[in-house]
Amino acid sequence: MNILEFSLLVWFGSFLAGFLGALTGLGGGVVIVPFLTLVFGVDIHYAIGASLVSVIATSSGAASAYVKEGYTNVRLGMFLEVATTFGAIVGAIVAAKISTGFLAVVFGIVLLYSAYLSRQNPPEHLNNLPPNSLAVRLQLNGTYPTPTGEQSYNVRGLPYGFGLMFIAGVLSGLLGIGSGALKVLAMDRIMHIPFKVSTTTSNFMIGVTAAASAGIYLNRGYIDPGLAMPVMLGVLFGALLGARILVRAKVKLLRNIFSVVILVLAVEMIYKGLTGRL
Repeated sequence: MNILEFSLLVWFGSFLAGFLGALTGLGGGVVIVPFLTLVFGVDIHYAIGASLVSVIATSSGAASAYVKEGYTNVRLGMFLEVATTFGAIVGAIVAAKISTGFLAVVFGIVLLYSAYLSRQNPPEHLNNLPPNSLAVRLQLNGTYPTPTGEQSYNVRGLPYGFGLMFIAGVLSGLLGIGSGALKVLAMDRIMHIPFKVSTTTSNFMIGVTAAASAGIYLNRGYIDPGLAMPVMLGVLFGALLGARILVRAKVKLLRNIFSVVILVLAVEMIYKGLTGRL
């Protein structure tokens, strides 16, 4: 296989990862790393570096649209980015000091959880809880557009949400994923923010989180431009197409297919990590 054929295959696989990631809301990073390591035999550290670059690209592209539409809570996102950025730096430092086998097992466990989440379709809910004093002082409460007009909401559980964001950042730096699922879980279930606001604010945050850890991977030589470029372009175009189709498509079947693919990848990653074949 020559360089052109390798790049085209990586681009196509990344395109599918970005497409399915956009439809499920989990992003393409959960597919990119096992795809590169299991199919092409890429060292997991280089796969993580390429995945982080793709996360930055896709987040930057989609975040601006969500901010313009009024869904993203920018003040809350910037506040929580303090925790995710610090966590991402810690995760990236730790990733360089542990074995590839251990990384593969951890990634496999995260994939199993992602497979479960991809089958869930959280309902939108209104937020009628009383305001939190800390959120009021920091002016983190906000509004978002609905078919009936602007709907206000209050942010709750700020300290617990901040702590979970640190964990999400560690996973992002450690595994090269956006950790959007954990961010959304923290904002939706712990901080009681409407689901649409949670997902869009998470997308706004993951690019900054990935950029923090990507700098460490770049400094250690784990970001190969020849690998990162087709991965970034593939995920970006796939995510754009998936976002357009998501608006008008029923994606239950795709979610089920995605969860099966993720489950298979998870088992393979855990098996090869435990047997030292990566």
